[in-house]
Amino acid sequence: MKNEIEDWEENVQMLTDSIGAVVPPDGSVSRVRKARHVGAGFDTNIWHTMAEMGWLAITLDETCGGLGLGLREATALLKGLGKGLTPEPITPAIMALRLMADAGEKILIDEALSGEKIILAAWQATPDSVDPSAGVSIKDALLYGKKISIEGGLAAHAFVVTTPHGICIVPKDSKGLTIKSTPMHDGTFTTQLIFEGVKTSSLACTNMERSLFEAQLMHCAYLLGVSERAFEITLAYLRLRKQFGVAIGSFQALQHRSTEIKIQLELARASIAAAAGAIDTGKSHRHCQMNAHRASTRVKMLTRLVAREAVQMHGAIGYTDEADIGLYVRKAMTSVGLYGPEYRLRENYMALREIQV
Repeated sequence: MKNEIEDWEENVQMLTDSIGAVVPPDGSVSRVRKARHVGAGFDTNIWHTMAEMGWLAITLDETCGGLGLGLREATALLKGLGKGLTPEPITPAIMALRLMADAGEKILIDEALSGEKIILAAWQATPDSVDPSAGVSIKDALLYGKKISIEGGLAAHAFVVTTPHGICIVPKDSKGLTIKSTPMHDGTFTTQLIFEGVKTSSLACTNMERSLFEAQLMHCAYLLGVSERAFEITLAYLRLRKQFGVAIGSFQALQHRSTEIKIQLELARASIAAAAGAIDTGKSHRHCQMNAHRASTRVKMLTRLVAREAVQMHGAIGYTDEADIGLYVRKAMTSVGLYGPEYRLRENYMALREIQV
């Protein structure tokens, strides 16, 4: 047990150190600013760097060319990327690889791991949906329906579409596929896929739900990173800004509000750690899913709290485009609703809790 614990902790440290290849140690977000509203909303050169670092392969089994690491390592990586507002769509890419591996698709996995092709998961049917099989149907080998909210979809070469029968791999230039882009407030883009008789074949995939709640957990680790950095910037401002001759951070009312954020941050960290640990140590599917839903709900609530308080404590400057905190607020606003709203996750958690085992 000791060696196992030491192994994953050592892996987390190495991954944390490697994040400096993409996220500047000084906290600069100048690269993120330059990528906003340009092209697909992220830098494909950075994408190749991520592929070379092995980040896309982090949870993929070694037999498929992956690193074979767990969710504890993956969430540590995503938290670090969240601190730097990294716009590259790594979570849907990791999810797509997991789905393809489960379905036995080897060739595209190799192309995705090399960075040669960007392949993203398309799983969500409606903004409040957490059912990966919803939104599409297959009739006579033709795919109909739609999927929404695919991060980075403008740069994708293909999509892994979840269906009631498994997965379909749909190239971006497929006949009958319409790709609609939506510019987001943080400078990135999401895409909606409309399938009108797209010729395809379905691959059996038994772990769609697991792939989804693992992606939900990685996404909430990213949000935790966004929240942590936003709080750090806010605390620095409270020490700097003065009123009545003293730093506003000395005001008791702001200290109490800051303390509440600190408490919620610690609870969020603990929730993610518990959920990731449950998955990595082989707990039951139900137990892992419940922990992932609980962590996602808590982190989404935290993200809204930190964004709201950051604007309140900074004043009007907190929402300006020039201030770094404004970028974090925008990222929080656009990303918190992805991978399911809090109320739907709570509903699913309670439904799972009621199941007699």
